[in-house]
Amino acid sequence: MPKISIPQLQERKRTGEPIVMVTAYDYATARAIERAGVDMVLVGDSGAQVHLGHPTTAEVTTEELLVLAAAVSRGTDTAFLVCDVAFGTTEESDAQAVATAVRFVKEARADAVKLEGGNAAKLSRIRAIVAAGIPVVGHVGLTPQTATALGGLRAQGRTGASAARVVEEALGVQEAGAFCVVVEAVPTEVTAVLREVLDIPVIGIGAGPAEGQVLVVDDLLGITEGRTAKFVRAFGSIGDDTVAAISAYAADVRSGAFPGAEHQYAAGEGAVAAARAAATRVLGA
Repeated sequence: MPKISIPQLQERKRTGEPIVMVTAYDYATARAIERAGVDMVLVGDSGAQVHLGHPTTAEVTTEELLVLAAAVSRGTDTAFLVCDVAFGTTEESDAQAVATAVRFVKEARADAVKLEGGNAAKLSRIRAIVAAGIPVVGHVGLTPQTATALGGLRAQGRTGASAARVVEEALGVQEAGAFCVVVEAVPTEVTAVLREVLDIPVIGIGAGPAEGQVLVVDDLLGITEGRTAKFVRAFGSIGDDTVAAISAYAADVRSGAFPGAEHQYAAGEGAVAAARAAATRVLGA
Protein backbone atom coordinates (compact mmCIF):
# COMPACT_ATOMS: atom_id res chain seq x y z
CA MET A 1 0.00 0.00 0.00
CA PRO A 2 1.51 3.38 -1.01
CA LYS A 3 2.24 6.13 1.49
CA ILE A 4 -0.59 8.57 2.14
CA SER A 5 -0.05 11.80 0.20
CA ILE A 6 -0.78 15.47 0.80
CA PRO A 7 -3.43 15.58 -1.98
CA GLN A 8 -5.20 12.63 -0.33
CA LEU A 9 -5.16 14.39 3.04
CA GLN A 10 -6.43 17.63 1.56
CA GLU A 11 -9.18 15.78 -0.29
CA ARG A 12 -10.52 14.75 3.11
CA LYS A 13 -11.61 18.39 3.55
CA ARG A 14 -14.02 17.89 0.67
CA THR A 15 -15.13 14.32 1.30
CA GLY A 16 -15.52 14.61 5.07
CA GLU A 17 -13.55 11.42 5.76
CA PRO A 18 -11.80 12.10 9.09
CA ILE A 19 -8.00 12.22 9.29
CA VAL A 20 -6.58 10.10 12.12
CA MET A 21 -3.29 11.37 13.56
CA VAL A 22 -1.36 10.12 16.57
CA THR A 23 2.08 10.78 18.04
CA ALA A 24 4.87 8.24 18.16
CA TYR A 25 8.42 8.32 19.49
CA ASP A 26 9.80 4.82 18.84
CA TYR A 27 9.89 1.99 16.29
CA ALA A 28 7.56 -0.40 18.16
CA THR A 29 4.82 2.21 18.51
CA ALA A 30 5.20 3.19 14.86
CA ARG A 31 4.66 -0.44 13.86
CA ALA A 32 1.52 -0.65 16.00
CA ILE A 33 0.24 2.57 14.43
CA GLU A 34 0.84 1.15 10.97
CA ARG A 35 -1.10 -2.00 11.84
CA ALA A 36 -3.95 0.15 13.15
CA GLY A 37 -4.20 2.01 9.84
CA VAL A 38 -3.54 5.54 11.13
CA ASP A 39 -3.26 8.25 8.46
CA MET A 40 -0.63 10.57 9.97
CA VAL A 41 2.09 10.06 12.57
CA LEU A 42 3.49 13.02 14.49
CA VAL A 43 6.86 12.83 16.17
CA GLY A 44 5.81 15.53 18.59
CA ASP A 45 8.02 17.61 20.83
CA SER A 46 5.73 16.16 23.51
CA GLY A 47 8.26 13.34 23.40
CA ALA A 48 10.45 15.68 25.45
CA GLN A 49 8.16 15.06 28.40
CA VAL A 50 6.60 11.65 27.90
CA HIS A 51 9.72 9.81 26.69
CA LEU A 52 12.75 11.91 27.64
CA GLY A 53 11.61 13.22 31.01
CA HIS A 54 12.03 16.94 30.34
CA PRO A 55 9.70 19.19 32.37
CA THR A 56 8.46 21.06 29.26
CA THR A 57 8.74 20.76 25.50
CA ALA A 58 11.09 23.75 25.31
CA GLU A 59 14.13 21.79 26.54
CA VAL A 60 14.25 19.16 23.80
CA THR A 61 17.01 19.45 21.20
CA THR A 62 17.04 18.75 17.49
CA GLU A 63 19.43 15.85 18.08
CA GLU A 64 17.04 14.26 20.58
CA LEU A 65 14.05 14.69 18.27
CA LEU A 66 16.00 13.28 15.34
CA VAL A 67 16.74 10.08 17.26
CA LEU A 68 13.03 9.67 18.00
CA ALA A 69 11.99 10.63 14.47
CA ALA A 70 14.42 8.26 12.78
CA ALA A 71 13.14 5.35 14.88
CA VAL A 72 9.54 6.18 13.99
CA SER A 73 10.45 6.57 10.34
CA ARG A 74 11.96 3.09 10.27
CA GLY A 75 8.63 1.74 11.50
CA THR A 76 6.43 3.79 9.19
CA ASP A 77 5.42 2.56 5.74
CA THR A 78 2.11 4.14 4.72
CA ALA A 79 1.34 6.77 7.37
CA PHE A 80 2.35 10.34 6.54
CA LEU A 81 5.23 11.30 8.86
CA VAL A 82 5.28 14.78 10.43
CA CYS A 83 8.05 15.96 12.77
CA ASP A 84 7.96 18.83 15.24
CA VAL A 85 10.95 21.15 15.23
CA ALA A 86 12.56 22.04 18.54
CA PHE A 87 12.07 25.41 20.18
CA GLY A 88 14.90 27.78 19.28
CA THR A 89 15.76 26.07 16.00
CA THR A 90 13.66 28.29 13.70
CA GLU A 91 13.41 31.53 15.68
CA GLU A 92 16.63 33.23 14.54
CA SER A 93 16.12 33.40 10.78
CA ASP A 94 14.52 31.86 7.73
CA ALA A 95 17.88 30.26 6.88
CA GLN A 96 18.05 28.60 10.30
CA ALA A 97 14.49 27.32 9.88
CA VAL A 98 15.22 25.82 6.46
CA ALA A 99 18.41 24.18 7.73
CA THR A 100 16.51 22.63 10.63
CA ALA A 101 13.73 21.34 8.37
CA VAL A 102 16.24 19.87 5.94
CA ARG A 103 17.81 17.82 8.73
CA PHE A 104 14.47 16.16 9.50
CA VAL A 105 13.94 15.30 5.84
CA LYS A 106 17.48 14.01 5.25
CA GLU A 107 18.20 12.33 8.60
CA ALA A 108 14.74 11.07 9.59
CA ARG A 109 12.94 10.86 6.23
CA ALA A 110 10.18 13.18 7.45
CA ASP A 111 7.37 13.90 5.00
CA ALA A 112 6.71 17.29 6.63
CA VAL A 113 7.67 19.43 9.61
CA LYS A 114 5.34 21.19 12.03
CA LEU A 115 5.86 24.73 13.30
CA GLU A 116 3.96 26.33 16.17
CA GLY A 117 2.54 29.83 15.94
CA GLY A 118 1.40 32.29 13.33
CA ASN A 119 3.05 35.63 14.02
CA ALA A 120 4.83 37.52 11.24
CA ALA A 121 8.20 35.91 11.93
CA LYS A 122 6.78 32.39 12.02
CA LEU A 123 4.88 32.96 8.77
CA SER A 124 8.15 34.00 7.16
CA ARG A 125 9.72 30.75 8.36
CA ILE A 126 6.86 28.70 6.91
CA ARG A 127 7.20 30.44 3.55
CA ALA A 128 10.94 29.80 3.47
CA ILE A 129 10.60 26.10 4.34
CA VAL A 130 7.84 25.58 1.79
CA ALA A 131 9.92 27.43 -0.83
CA ALA A 132 12.72 24.95 -0.09
CA GLY A 133 10.36 22.14 -1.08
CA ILE A 134 9.50 20.86 2.39
CA PRO A 135 5.80 20.57 3.35
CA VAL A 136 4.70 22.32 6.54
CA VAL A 137 1.94 21.65 9.06
CA GLY A 138 0.89 24.73 11.03
CA HIS A 139 -0.13 24.82 14.69
CA VAL A 140 -2.27 27.54 16.29
CA GLY A 141 -4.28 28.04 19.46
CA LEU A 142 -2.37 26.69 22.44
CA THR A 143 1.28 26.47 21.40
CA PRO A 144 3.09 24.57 24.18
CA GLN A 145 6.60 25.71 23.22
CA THR A 146 5.64 29.32 23.98
CA ALA A 147 2.91 28.64 26.53
CA THR A 148 4.48 31.02 29.06
CA ALA A 149 3.70 33.94 26.78
CA LEU A 150 0.09 32.74 26.58
CA GLY A 151 -0.30 32.60 30.36
CA GLY A 152 0.43 28.89 30.68
CA LEU A 153 -1.05 25.69 29.30
CA ARG A 154 -4.56 27.02 28.97
CA ALA A 155 -7.27 27.10 26.31
CA GLN A 156 -7.09 29.85 23.72
CA GLY A 157 -9.80 31.58 21.70
CA ARG A 158 -12.20 31.96 24.63
CA THR A 159 -12.33 35.78 24.48
CA GLY A 160 -13.03 38.02 21.51
CA ALA A 161 -9.42 39.14 21.15
CA SER A 162 -8.04 35.63 21.57
CA ALA A 163 -10.51 34.10 19.10
CA ALA A 164 -9.66 36.77 16.53
CA ARG A 165 -5.94 36.05 16.99
CA VAL A 166 -6.45 32.31 16.46
CA VAL A 167 -8.40 32.90 13.23
CA GLU A 168 -5.91 35.48 11.94
CA GLU A 169 -2.96 33.19 12.65
CA ALA A 170 -4.63 30.18 11.02
CA LEU A 171 -5.40 32.17 7.88
CA GLY A 172 -1.84 33.46 7.87
CA VAL A 173 -0.45 29.93 8.19
CA GLN A 174 -2.57 28.85 5.23
CA GLU A 175 -1.46 31.82 3.14
CA ALA A 176 2.17 31.08 3.98
CA GLY A 177 1.82 27.64 2.43
CA ALA A 178 1.00 25.13 5.19
CA PHE A 179 -1.03 22.24 3.79
CA CYS A 180 -2.95 21.65 7.03
CA VAL A 181 -3.10 23.10 10.54
CA VAL A 182 -3.29 21.65 14.03
CA VAL A 183 -5.63 23.62 16.31
CA GLU A 184 -5.09 23.00 20.01
CA ALA A 185 -7.30 23.81 23.02
CA VAL A 186 -9.76 26.08 21.24
CA PRO A 187 -13.55 26.26 21.74
CA THR A 188 -15.57 24.13 19.34
CA GLU A 189 -17.40 27.19 18.03
CA VAL A 190 -14.16 28.90 17.05
CA THR A 191 -12.93 25.72 15.37
CA ALA A 192 -16.17 25.70 13.37
CA VAL A 193 -15.34 29.19 12.10
CA LEU A 194 -11.86 28.01 11.11
CA ARG A 195 -13.30 25.09 9.20
CA GLU A 196 -15.56 27.48 7.29
CA VAL A 197 -12.87 29.96 6.29
CA LEU A 198 -9.87 27.67 5.72
CA ASP A 199 -9.29 25.70 2.54
CA ILE A 200 -6.83 23.34 4.29
CA PRO A 201 -7.77 20.59 6.74
CA VAL A 202 -8.03 21.40 10.44
CA ILE A 203 -6.67 18.74 12.79
CA GLY A 204 -8.01 19.27 16.27
CA ILE A 205 -6.66 18.45 19.70
CA GLY A 206 -9.02 19.73 22.34
CA ALA A 207 -10.76 21.76 19.65
CA GLY A 208 -13.94 19.79 19.04
CA PRO A 209 -14.95 18.19 15.72
CA ALA A 210 -12.62 18.92 12.80
CA GLU A 211 -11.32 17.33 9.61
CA GLY A 212 -8.99 15.28 11.79
CA GLN A 213 -7.92 14.56 15.36
CA VAL A 214 -4.55 14.03 17.03
CA LEU A 215 -3.69 12.71 20.48
CA VAL A 216 -0.45 11.92 22.30
CA VAL A 217 -0.11 8.14 22.13
CA ASP A 218 0.81 7.83 25.82
CA ASP A 219 -2.40 9.65 26.74
CA LEU A 220 -4.70 7.53 24.58
CA LEU A 221 -3.08 4.30 25.77
CA GLY A 222 -3.49 5.24 29.42
CA ILE A 223 0.24 5.38 30.09
CA THR A 224 0.49 8.99 31.24
CA GLU A 225 0.68 9.38 35.02
CA GLY A 226 -1.30 11.93 36.98
CA ARG A 227 -3.71 14.51 35.66
CA THR A 228 -4.18 14.85 31.93
CA ALA A 229 -5.66 17.65 29.84
CA LYS A 230 -9.44 18.05 29.61
CA PHE A 231 -9.44 16.90 25.99
CA VAL A 232 -7.63 13.62 26.65
CA ARG A 233 -9.47 10.32 26.54
CA ALA A 234 -7.69 7.10 27.47
CA PHE A 235 -8.68 4.32 25.07
CA GLY A 236 -6.65 1.74 27.00
CA SER A 237 -5.05 1.08 30.37
CA ILE A 238 -1.55 0.15 29.26
CA GLY A 239 0.05 2.03 32.13
CA ASP A 240 -1.74 0.03 34.82
CA ASP A 241 -1.25 -3.22 32.89
CA THR A 242 2.47 -2.49 32.57
CA VAL A 243 2.88 -1.83 36.28
CA ALA A 244 0.95 -5.01 37.08
CA ALA A 245 3.07 -7.11 34.71
CA ILE A 246 6.38 -5.76 36.04
CA SER A 247 5.18 -6.21 39.62
CA ALA A 248 4.26 -9.85 38.91
CA TYR A 249 7.67 -10.42 37.33
CA ALA A 250 9.45 -8.89 40.33
CA ALA A 251 7.43 -11.02 42.74
CA ASP A 252 8.25 -14.23 40.86
CA VAL A 253 11.96 -13.39 40.70
CA ARG A 254 12.04 -12.71 44.43
CA SER A 255 10.14 -15.90 45.27
CA GLY A 256 12.21 -18.06 42.93
CA ALA A 257 9.22 -18.94 40.76
CA PHE A 258 10.93 -17.40 37.71
CA PRO A 259 12.74 -18.69 35.79
CA GLY A 260 11.08 -22.09 35.82
CA ALA A 261 12.40 -25.25 34.19
CA GLU A 262 10.59 -24.38 30.96
CA HIS A 263 12.64 -21.18 30.66
CA GLN A 264 16.04 -22.87 31.05
CA TYR A 265 18.48 -24.53 28.64
CA ALA A 266 19.86 -28.04 29.30
CA ALA A 267 23.61 -28.56 29.19
CA GLY A 268 25.00 -31.00 26.61
CA GLU A 269 27.05 -34.05 27.52
CA GLY A 270 30.38 -33.05 29.06
CA ALA A 271 29.55 -29.34 29.23
CA VAL A 272 29.46 -29.15 33.02
CA ALA A 273 32.68 -31.12 33.44
CA ALA A 274 34.41 -28.89 30.89
CA ALA A 275 33.15 -25.78 32.67
CA ARG A 276 34.51 -27.03 36.01
CA ALA A 277 37.86 -27.95 34.45
CA ALA A 278 38.14 -24.49 32.88
CA ALA A 279 37.39 -22.83 36.21
CA THR A 280 40.04 -24.97 37.92
CA ARG A 281 42.66 -24.01 35.30
CA VAL A 282 41.91 -20.29 35.56
CA LEU A 283 41.68 -20.17 39.34
CA GLY A 284 44.77 -22.31 39.72
CA ALA A 285 46.83 -20.22 37.34
